Amino acid sequence: MTDTPFQLRPIGRVESPLLDRGAAPRQGDEGAPPAWLVFDASVTEGLRDLREGADVLVLTWLDRADRTVLAVHPRGDADRPVTGVFATRSPDRPNPIGLHRVTIETVEDGGLRMRVRDLEALDGTPVLDVKPVLGATDER
Repeated sequence: MTDTPFQLRPIGRVESPLLDRGAAPRQGDEGAPPAWLVFDASVTEGLRDLREGADVLVLTWLDRADRTVLAVHPRGDADRPVTGVFATRSPDRPNPIGLHRVTIETVEDGGLRMRVRDLEALDGTPVLDVKPVLGATDER
């Protein structure tokens, strides 16, 4: 392993009515309200082919996570056995990278604003990357 630091640069942020982690759904398909991905103008060219109706993976930096946690009760349920965070979707983990499968509903402002559904990230969460959901025959 290396101790070489990595530098990540957010390409945008989440705008969402979700303000409180305790009130947010644990997964996007568990009642997350529509949210917006708001991108920095420097990545406009990279966003140009994202369209309404597309399913994409959004990678976020879960900036309010506890990076010291290595084991949790899954879904916060004390009746479930303690499990290592790498076998869970817990936001609390050494490198709190969020992975969210969302559907783009609306594209505005030359692609710099995208309304999405099924995003459980909190308002202000930094967006690190967006990737297409590939089918069996996609080779991008």
